[in-house]
Amino acid sequence: MSLLRLALAQLNVTVGALEANRRRIEDAIRCAQAWLADLVVVPELAIPGYPPEDLLLNAQFVEANRQALIRVAPLTSDVVAFVGFVDRDRQGRLYNAAAVLAHGRWAATYRKQWLPNYGVFDEKRYFSPGSETMMLAVGGVRVGLTICEDLWEPEPCRRLAASGAQLVVNLSASPY
Repeated sequence: MSLLRLALAQLNVTVGALEANRRRIEDAIRCAQAWLADLVVVPELAIPGYPPEDLLLNAQFVEANRQALIRVAPLTSDVVAFVGFVDRDRQGRLYNAAAVLAHGRWAATYRKQWLPNYGVFDEKRYFSPGSETMMLAVGGVRVGLTICEDLWEPEPCRRLAASGAQLVVNLSASPY
């Protein structure tokens, strides 16, 4: 098996503070690069903060979250970053998502499949579930990507394992 240097960015982001959160993410990527990491993992919904709740009803906020993500991408010329953000499809549906940033660009997007809706979690109110698995090679290792609750359900990991995943990475966050 290939060696993969993994950096985990445990960030204390603030709900709604897109620019401050972006700067924290950029600092984490720079630290990962200094440590010669191949992959840096940033938490679920790190760009908007978790949980963004009714801020998601504001289309300008959702777009600003996407623009903040685009500004982070150029920092990834020599490291891969998985970054949590809010994605929107052409029909306007929102997704709890993870961007794969690599080679200085936004290379791919994974959308969370299993949305919690109990206790303090109300994700089905805001998000649509994703349906596709995400697997990519990072530093010669086949890495599967999931978000939070996806890891609690057997199907996403079962599909990744069947596809040859050597490692499954899970972005997760909880309300502060």
